[in-house]
Amino acid sequence: MSERHDVVIIGAGPGGYVAAIRAAQLGFDVALVEKESALGGTCVRVGCIPSKALLESSFLFYEATTNFAVHGVDAKVKLDLATMQVRREKVVKQNTDGVAFLMKKNKVKVYRGSGRLAGAGKVVVDGEQTTELESERIVLATGSMVASLPGVEIDGETVVSSTEALTFDSVPAKLVVIGAGYIGMELGSVWSRLGSKVTVLEYLDRILPGMDGETAKEALKVFKRQGIGFELGARVTGVEVIGKGAKRKATVTVE
Repeated sequence: MSERHDVVIIGAGPGGYVAAIRAAQLGFDVALVEKESALGGTCVRVGCIPSKALLESSFLFYEATTNFAVHGVDAKVKLDLATMQVRREKVVKQNTDGVAFLMKKNKVKVYRGSGRLAGAGKVVVDGEQTTELESERIVLATGSMVASLPGVEIDGETVVSSTEALTFDSVPAKLVVIGAGYIGMELGSVWSRLGSKVTVLEYLDRILPGMDGETAKEALKVFKRQGIGFELGARVTGVEVIGKGAKRKATVTVE
């Protein structure tokens, strides 16, 4: 089956769906290709939005357990992580549903499946059925993927990426975060606030590379007051997982 559109966009993340809306507003017949079950890309599904939901929830828990007393508020607080995770999922769904609504509102045709270039002006969508799209304008907005390190194998259980770190069903007693960029610091902060002993390993001699230096210095002070430990200038060369079941744990080799 072959379909023709004025514009075909591969990827329904912030780059793709915003481009689709604008192209439709300019009068083009637009097709949007997405392989995931929900629209919104990494940011909406497993990045910016869910992490901010957990940051807000964990901040409120941390404030209630550490700072309310000085305001004369005697709060008896108990963590209900399952409910916190349900709220995260609800926030994500509100956003993905919102993106889907915007596609319908702007008459953008959404094709579900993995899109690939198949020659000049052609995109093949491999989904429940294979569809060939033709267009003179093709936009690649395929987004981001989790980076890997030599010697570090992500198993999704003991050694996890930022995606799995959003969905823990219990607070880890100890958590090592490799990388002090904004993603590492967001998730490290979440689990530290909820009771995990967090250590951040960063190859550079500072945290939050790319951010203003003075701001990063002040942020480091805040994170340390929160109880997060740091090893800067630390080069991770490997991670070994040992044990089974509840005794399963990982050891990190650092130079």
